[in-house]
Amino acid sequence: MPTAHLKLWRGDDTGAYQEYDVEYAEGMVILDVVHLLQATQVGDLAVRWNCKAGKCGSCSAEINGKPRLMCMTRMNTFVPGETISIAPMKTFPLIRDLVTDVKHNYGVARKMLEFAPGAPAADGDYRMQQIDIDRLQEFHKCIECFLCQDVCHVIREHPDNLNNFIGPRFILQLAQVAMHPLDTNEKSASTADHWGVDYCNITKCCTDVCPEGIHITDNAIIPMKERIVDESFDPIRAIGRKLFGKK
Repeated sequence: MPTAHLKLWRGDDTGAYQEYDVEYAEGMVILDVVHLLQATQVGDLAVRWNCKAGKCGSCSAEINGKPRLMCMTRMNTFVPGETISIAPMKTFPLIRDLVTDVKHNYGVARKMLEFAPGAPAADGDYRMQQIDIDRLQEFHKCIECFLCQDVCHVIREHPDNLNNFIGPRFILQLAQVAMHPLDTNEKSASTADHWGVDYCNITKCCTDVCPEGIHITDNAIIPMKERIVDESFDPIRAIGRKLFGKK
């Protein structure tokens, strides 16, 4: 059986990396190897996981410095004998070992703009174009692994921005509401300053780490930035607001 050489973070903020050798079977993923380590050598290892199918987003970590899901990272993608570094997500407070406190994200979720559909047609049905359904369907693929939040340097390198910038996962959620053809929220509600969409400088790092392959930057962030510019700086809209009081 092949042997994996792991360099694993242990402890809290004052902890350190420790190295372990773990024998594993062909076809395993990083999460399997971490579970083997937990079962055979380090019984008190803290690791969060649930579905082991890439759909719950629980086993987010940083593997060789890149935010990834442990359950979707196969061992055969590493060079035999390579030291594999496994660390907790760095953007969120560390609880212990590989487990971080992501409750900030749930606080942001509670503040998000809610979908507000208008009245249905006279026959009681709602109707949308297929192109609108296809666009929104991509946004619904998010599994809330928060890897995009973790890798976003706007909050990773500047923690103070957490209070002013909702981050890529929630810009995606904002776009999900704002771009819905049946939503009746005022356009200004999705372009307000408190979302902090303008903080993003479009590096596409969030798109690069998304395990669902969502085009967060191109299909959500950039359109939301364009919407803000259109709402705030379009001179025709400004004249319309002055003359007719339209928002």
